[in-house]
Amino acid sequence: MHVRRVLTGLVPLLLVATACGEDGSGSTTSDSGKKLDKVTLTLNWYPYGEHAPFYYGKQQKIFEKHGIDLEIRAGQGSQKTVQATGAGQTDFGWADTPALLGGVDQGIKVKSLGVFLQTTPSSVQFFEAQGIKTPADLKGRTIAGTAGDALSKTFPIFLEKNGLNESDVKVQNTDPAGKIAAVISGKTDALLGYASDQGPTMQNKAGKEVSYLRFSEHGLNFYSNGLIAGTKTLARADLAQRMAQAVSESWTAAEKAPDPAVAAMDGASEQLPPKEVLGEQLRTTLTLLHTDATKGRAPGANAEADWKQTIDVFTEAGLVRNAKPVGDYWAADAAPKG
Repeated sequence: MHVRRVLTGLVPLLLVATACGEDGSGSTTSDSGKKLDKVTLTLNWYPYGEHAPFYYGKQQKIFEKHGIDLEIRAGQGSQKTVQATGAGQTDFGWADTPALLGGVDQGIKVKSLGVFLQTTPSSVQFFEAQGIKTPADLKGRTIAGTAGDALSKTFPIFLEKNGLNESDVKVQNTDPAGKIAAVISGKTDALLGYASDQGPTMQNKAGKEVSYLRFSEHGLNFYSNGLIAGTKTLARADLAQRMAQAVSESWTAAEKAPDPAVAAMDGASEQLPPKEVLGEQLRTTLTLLHTDATKGRAPGANAEADWKQTIDVFTEAGLVRNAKPVGDYWAADAAPKG
């Protein structure tokens, strides 16, 4: 994962808080005099293109329409966001589904309100000049990966589905922030990363075209990032439903206007990627919103069969030890409608 340093200058709140607890609870009043619930959303990481819909929804007052005054906070990885959400340190989180599954497996009281990235962005990424066209071309290659993360855990399944053994490929354990540098320097032939994140960054840094072998195009798909909430927030059923619907509508709006959505991120971080990278990250992300089971439905509307498939994949990968019913992971009653 490319380095995203300390977040400064998140889009400033336009509303003055009348009350605010540690977790952001309380209320504010809009310019029109409407009472709003003050809500915190902690991202999976520091802002990048995937997060544009949240900033755009805030700018376009979609959250305000649903009675929400949204504060967007940077995260430090999906696992930490799951932990913070379960502990009630943030009202909502944006996190990878494998981290959610693992958290529930460990007893963290958190559920998904809807997965938005329903086609995994997991991929093997490399410069076009490497001449890699199919999974078979990975044989004998060295790939940068991070031990223990979802990508490295599912890569053996990807290899197996494409007729390869783990011994056919060398995975070099690399710090998340160092994977791009490993490829650019030639220390590795490729990296395990997300097509909606590292790829556009690597292409921009190196000035070379990046190509992908996407897991989803080679026999392996599972859920990725989505909206989550802990027990405290889920107890406020009306708020959870309003937030899920506001997020869904924000993604719909961003899908129709990706350039303005990216522009809405201005000031989100001093280390925000260049606009061309943000744009490519968002455009790629927008291709991940549905599976065959959810085509034509609102962003964030899930299918139980897709949840079961995801749980099965991560049980096989060893990230879930005691698989539970879908309802233990997904609060379907609070999910986006449509």
